[in-house]
Amino acid sequence: MRLCVFQGTFNPIHKIHLEVASFAKKHYDFDSILFIPAYIPPHKKIDKNLAKHRYNMVKLAISNISYFDISDIEYKNETNSYTYNTITELYKKYDIEGKINFLIGTDAFIKIESWYKTEQLKDLVHFIVFKRTTQFDEHDFDRLKEKGYDFEFSPMEYTDISSTKLRNNIKQGISINNMEIPTVKEYIKQNGLYL
Repeated sequence: MRLCVFQGTFNPIHKIHLEVASFAKKHYDFDSILFIPAYIPPHKKIDKNLAKHRYNMVKLAISNISYFDISDIEYKNETNSYTYNTITELYKKYDIEGKINFLIGTDAFIKIESWYKTEQLKDLVHFIVFKRTTQFDEHDFDRLKEKGYDFEFSPMEYTDISSTKLRNNIKQGISINNMEIPTVKEYIKQNGLYL
């Protein structure tokens, strides 16, 4: 199985998340894209009471896309979500062809050396790095290549949208319909999230 993991807070998930995952599926011909909502991401401050909602929103967002799947591997543990632990569990669970592929933005990947058990993690995954800024220079990542991190940059063009921006717009009552997922938008409204 050619598996690609998309791990994140998804707070909330939006259309660019789906576009990134769809691009990866088609461009790299993966069998499946596995979304893994983090319970408590170690590098972000986040309300853990939102964990269930974030999981539910991802489930809603991908429900009609056959090559997307969701895992509760981090959500059910109810503790800090360390990528190394998750990846080692996935190797036990699935019959993986080659390495597990891992979608990540440039903003997170530039800090990869601070991640838990990063030395072990870099041998377990192939990172597919998406641009998260217009000020992008591949040479900023040369040192990671020299240190043995296995990665490539996705050719997908950068789009300026983030979950932070979406949350702020929700709080201000501003709609950006081209980035919102209708079922997720309705869920947020019904549950009074991000107000």
